[in-house]
Amino acid sequence: MSTSSTLAPLHLRAFRALLIAELVSSIGTWMQTVGAQWFLVREPNAALLVALVQVVDTFPDVAFGWLGGVLADTFDRRRLLIVLNLFLTVVGAALTLLTAIDAMSPALLLTFTFLLGTASVVSLPAYQSLVNDIVPTTELPAAAALSSMNINVARAVGPAIAGLLIARTGVVGVFALDTLAFLFYVVVMLAWRPQLPPRQGRPEPFVSAVIAGERYVRHSVEVRRILARTALFIIPYSALIALLPVAATHRLGMGADGYGLLLAALGIGAITGGLLLPRINAWLSLNQLAVIASLVLAAAMIVVVTIPRAWLAVVVLVPAGAASIVVIANINASLQMFLPSWVRGRGLSVFQMVLFGSLGFGSLAFGLIGDHAGVVVALMIAGVAMALGAATIARWPFPDVSATDRTRWSWPEPRLASGLQPTNEAVMVTVTYTVPPDHEPEFVAGMEEMRLARLSTGAVQWGLFRDAEAPQQFTEFFVVDSWEEHLRQHRERLTVAERQVENRVQAYSVSHPLAKHYLEAQR
Repeated sequence: MSTSSTLAPLHLRAFRALLIAELVSSIGTWMQTVGAQWFLVREPNAALLVALVQVVDTFPDVAFGWLGGVLADTFDRRRLLIVLNLFLTVVGAALTLLTAIDAMSPALLLTFTFLLGTASVVSLPAYQSLVNDIVPTTELPAAAALSSMNINVARAVGPAIAGLLIARTGVVGVFALDTLAFLFYVVVMLAWRPQLPPRQGRPEPFVSAVIAGERYVRHSVEVRRILARTALFIIPYSALIALLPVAATHRLGMGADGYGLLLAALGIGAITGGLLLPRINAWLSLNQLAVIASLVLAAAMIVVVTIPRAWLAVVVLVPAGAASIVVIANINASLQMFLPSWVRGRGLSVFQMVLFGSLGFGSLAFGLIGDHAGVVVALMIAGVAMALGAATIARWPFPDVSATDRTRWSWPEPRLASGLQPTNEAVMVTVTYTVPPDHEPEFVAGMEEMRLARLSTGAVQWGLFRDAEAPQQFTEFFVVDSWEEHLRQHRERLTVAERQVENRVQAYSVSHPLAKHYLEAQR
């Protein structure tokens, strides 16, 4: 990880513009949530309706996060952000107008909230992918920390502004300012002309992009490990977020102001952790950091409910906030550095789905435990689960992706016989190696890496066979759905990392590997 200052990415004008636009938009989103909840608080069944605001706002994070990733990898990301925020502006304006003329109903408000939440989550992979495009790799951890700090600042500032506006103008003023925040994002994106790396090749068809992204995540050992470790960290952590208001009132005897103080402690810790992130990364690896942060959070959850002292709760929540942000920011940065550009949006969208899905699942699970056994038992179970999750790092650590070279690399263009025009036929590629017996075990072991490389970049089937008449000859084959899909392998989807795998395998062959292409015969 980089040891540069957390503020280092701010020297880039393009990143500053993007960060400010995202901050203003996030503040507006938090304002809208508060405004919607306040609008419904005097309705019949207010408790259910207010809870549904959170449900319809966060449900798109899990349901439509993948859509955002596909769009971010398929279309121009800057234009995509402009279109989505124009949509948000139109929806916000309609919400404001209907509220102002007293034509807003609870069902309609929840529908508008769902639309706003969906567009916001669809835009997130495009934003994160753009950060990777404009920020040097060495500064990605700092950029991820600043983005995480953005969320905490918005969470603190947005509800405060909304509260002041509701007291003076009602929820109409909140919805109007939220609309202006989305419009501000559009203006910034229109004025922003960054020098971005050119997109390679034609945009991938939507269905093909969905399938290719799913295949990449399924066959990437590193991505799967990062996602699994994210879930193991976030699920027990969610108990602290979900049950903190209950602990504040039932265990610490605090009112709304006291609960706000506890949230402020978490926010101050998160901001402090973000600022100290480069120094922390210089001292600790991600695995060491995850263990320490997990133990800090476990201790904080247990202390908050077992020692009913408000001042002590404030004290322990500051390092808890720091622990959460440094782990999440580093996981995000590791994933951004590892993902190749052609699938980065889809990979980051899966990360967001796991992140928010784990947060929602954990909140529900520990909420049910708290409802039946009490908040003390629920948070103590969460603390123990967090500590046990940290213990599993010794057996299943975060992968070290710092040395993975994701620079684009291309195979030579495959040749076709004159007059042959492939359409949608499947393509089979064979590669023949000649391997002496003393190198056979290493060769076969290396081909497992090759298998994953072929499958993650587009192959739907793979196999390795030995020639029965010439045992030193091995033939690898893999099948791709179409010639166009195979051309994407050649032109867009390979990186230096896959080339290094090929070089290691080919080094065991005493003759130059022979590759041949076959088209599926027409029936």
